[in-house]
Amino acid sequence: MLQLPIYLDYNATTPCDTRVIDTMLPYFNKYFGNAASKTHSFGWQAEEAVDYAREQVAELIGAEPNEIIFTSGATEAINLALKGVIESYASKGNHIITSNIEHRAVLDTCKHLEKQGADVTYLPANPEGLVTAQQVEEAMRSNTVLIAIMTANNETGTVLPIGEIALVAREHNVLFFTDATQAIGKIAVNVTDQHIDIMAFSSHKLYGPKGVGALYVRRRNPRVKLVAQIDGGGHEKGMRSGTLNVPGIVGFGKASEICKNDLEKEALNISRLRDKLEYELLSMGNVYINGSNVHRLPNTTNMSFKNVDGQALMRGLNKEIALSSGSACTSASLEPSYVLKALGLDDELAHSSIRFSLGRFTTEEEIDYTIQQVLFNVQQLRKMSSAGIYNS
Repeated sequence: MLQLPIYLDYNATTPCDTRVIDTMLPYFNKYFGNAASKTHSFGWQAEEAVDYAREQVAELIGAEPNEIIFTSGATEAINLALKGVIESYASKGNHIITSNIEHRAVLDTCKHLEKQGADVTYLPANPEGLVTAQQVEEAMRSNTVLIAIMTANNETGTVLPIGEIALVAREHNVLFFTDATQAIGKIAVNVTDQHIDIMAFSSHKLYGPKGVGALYVRRRNPRVKLVAQIDGGGHEKGMRSGTLNVPGIVGFGKASEICKNDLEKEALNISRLRDKLEYELLSMGNVYINGSNVHRLPNTTNMSFKNVDGQALMRGLNKEIALSSGSACTSASLEPSYVLKALGLDDELAHSSIRFSLGRFTTEEEIDYTIQQVLFNVQQLRKMSSAGIYNS
């Protein structure tokens, strides 16, 4: 039986899988020790649980356990990566290459570093939302120390050619960082095969708890050095001080294990539902998919509805269907999405866009209902627009 409201905003956050919750529960009261307490069994039990979770997270991305640094989330991991590299490699240079469609966590950190003297190049994405290896090659300088390009865009779902870009970085002896927050758990990402040096991602995007994330830091070929941004205690190999969130880390580990085991099967089912949604909505005409139709996440579609007031459409749908008009971090703004504007959309189309992001618990019945409601609301709003009731 269909239950309302329907959740189709999985790129903002995911529900915690019950298997993850069950794994975490004992670490709130039975095994509640501090993982840094080395003199008794409570601390040993906590440390053992963290070590096992570190292995689970590492296995998901093809890393070694000692290359995983636990953080409070992807935003902290991104800050540690970018600021840590600029400080650590200051003698080599201060130039960063990134793109104009990165998450705000990357863009705002880059803006902060610019104020402190860093030189940042913001590469423009093409109309499909892609940044190419050739663009990166052409932007390289003698003082470039870091390339920071996301794995997949949070608004459009476009998957970028990070393997090719990372090879450019290797050829120039420059570090490659990727914000893989939206990709991990949805598509296969392997830090070894894709030559990734540093990578940030978060638990709550892959059915784990909020408040915990990770930074992958390559330990050899090359060995990456970062200056810590949080001091006090020397936790996480001195890169991130602070008492570890043991229950959260345990949950992150379990969520990673589930994603590793079920990723391919899950992606096939979710992409089938996404394709069904797109097919039915495109049938209305004057509906456009934003970003790449080929290089994209299996769960995401960002669509613009011409001659429709975007805010009115969202109001009509969000009573029963949880959707987003862009990134969860900026969706409160009335300004059109900077990502869609970067892809060349005019204000009208950018304002009429909706991001549908499906997930593990999305059902066929929910998609059928969503199709019905979107078709109805778009048709009603277009009638109002043609009658001059409002100007879209």
